[in-house]
Amino acid sequence: MIFNKDTAEKTAELLLQINAIKLNPENSFTWASGWKSPIYCDNRLILSFPSIRNYVRDEFAKNIEKQFGKPDVIAGVATGAIGIGMLVAESMGLPFVYVRPEPKKHGRQNQVEGFLQKGQNVVVVEDLISTGNSSLQAVDALRAAGANVKGMAAIFTYGFDVAEENFKKAKLDLYTLSNYQNLLNLAVAKSYITEKEEKTLREWSITPSTWGQVETK
Repeated sequence: MIFNKDTAEKTAELLLQINAIKLNPENSFTWASGWKSPIYCDNRLILSFPSIRNYVRDEFAKNIEKQFGKPDVIAGVATGAIGIGMLVAESMGLPFVYVRPEPKKHGRQNQVEGFLQKGQNVVVVEDLISTGNSSLQAVDALRAAGANVKGMAAIFTYGFDVAEENFKKAKLDLYTLSNYQNLLNLAVAKSYITEKEEKTLREWSITPSTWGQVETK
């Protein structure tokens, strides 16, 4: 995982300011996967705040070229990264495509939507990385379409070991604007959470798939 500390801290603070990241150790959230979590991240909110979406767009555009070279195409992962991906592509003067979770059931049955030629260099934009499975499914679809995927850039990652392993297996570099470690450090420093809540949040990150489960005998 690649990131810049100053960018990670500023991005984390902006996400906390607009409640894109909600921390609630006392009353956990339930993810679509069924995992219980004291944190919920909804980066779609960024699009509703012009100054913040412009910051995210500019940081992506600058660092995508720095980390991966200027690609031929920017690809957004549906649905969360379509909006920000389009803004990044516009800023970089590049074509844009987006990738569905699975092919359409009708029409041309596309999974990659937009004009993409075989052999083109693509950088994938994502809003959030948890296990990395859904993000890497998009990468698989692009590779199956003949694209040369240079890397992925995401707004936020939880930094799970399983995600790092998944990206390693996929032989894909990941750049993120912010991450869980920087988020917690900033949340404590700025008094978004107490030290007790910080302890709960750190414990969750060690075993997220089983955290909060009631033991039965």
